Amino acid sequence: MQKIIVPLKERSYPIHIGSGLLDSLGAYVREALGEVTVAVVTDDNVAPLYLSRAVKSLLAAGLKVKSITLPHGEETKCLARLSDLYDFLCHARITRRDAVLALGGGVIGDLTGLAAATFLRGVHFVQVPTTLLAQVDSSVGGKVAVDLPQGKNLVGAFYQPDLVVIDPDTLNTLTDEFWRDGLGEVVKYGCIGDAELFSLLEAAAPGGRAALMGQIDVILRHCVQAKADVVAQDERDTGLRMTLNFGHTIAHAVETCQHYTGLRHGEAVSLGMHVMTRLTEHKGLTEAGTAVRLDALLTALGMPMQLPPIPEENLISAMFMDKKSFGQGLNVIVLNHIGKCFIHQTNVDFFTGMTTL
Repeated sequence: MQKIIVPLKERSYPIHIGSGLLDSLGAYVREALGEVTVAVVTDDNVAPLYLSRAVKSLLAAGLKVKSITLPHGEETKCLARLSDLYDFLCHARITRRDAVLALGGGVIGDLTGLAAATFLRGVHFVQVPTTLLAQVDSSVGGKVAVDLPQGKNLVGAFYQPDLVVIDPDTLNTLTDEFWRDGLGEVVKYGCIGDAELFSLLEAAAPGGRAALMGQIDVILRHCVQAKADVVAQDERDTGLRMTLNFGHTIAHAVETCQHYTGLRHGEAVSLGMHVMTRLTEHKGLTEAGTAVRLDALLTALGMPMQLPPIPEENLISAMFMDKKSFGQGLNVIVLNHIGKCFIHQTNVDFFTGMTTL
């Protein structure tokens, strides 16, 4: 079992990583929060697999439990479902000393976190991520949000969890689609600041999912530690934390233009990294050969390599609805080379012709 601490200025919280930890969930929650009522939020993909085990563990620790199961999919991350959660929390008589627990992937974590941040002006929040994307990225760092039709994650807050419990055994039940969804974020960490992780992925990728799962403890440690280190230095996304958005500017635009019903987030991030690196290498901002190396890894991992047929002007318009925009400018993350990146301020003209590279 691994334990990583996210050391923040106001408080710190632990991330526990280990096979079989779902069955110890109740003990971890009780240790962190005491004798509370736990409102478990999950979706209809995860509930049949893991809800009963989570509830059993919480009850065994002497905690009271209420639960709700929502539909799966990005469409659930909306204001209407947020309202449904508020109704549930009221019915469950959750107080400010109680906890809301997200059992699922990034959608459930983001939605539940925003509910926890705003219900009664803030209740305790526990993350139990069950997908690769959530385990390596979205469950750590306290960004919680829902989508609007105009863009992804436009209504949200910074609200750190009290505790994160990661059981990599839950990855065994992921479909290949959800597996790829997480790989986009894993590759991102290698690109922006961890050449060792990138090399590990290059070595394991030819062996497919089984080879990568054989290295999953190392992969999780690299990604979670990197996220914890960045968040500790820049909790509110004003500087260093922006580097975690490599590939995301184009990715969010693709997701918005597809109305969140096309590519999954991690797949879109993969495309965003591919397009951005080809673009910045073409402009002389990125070391020659970086795009070829990145594309080789993405291809070996089975990630999509072709932008959907979306007009370039639509993509650019969606980009400038992004949270990272400022007036006519936009902050984007550019690779120096694999393992190092920087923040680059640019404008609309920067992206012209990106779909033809």
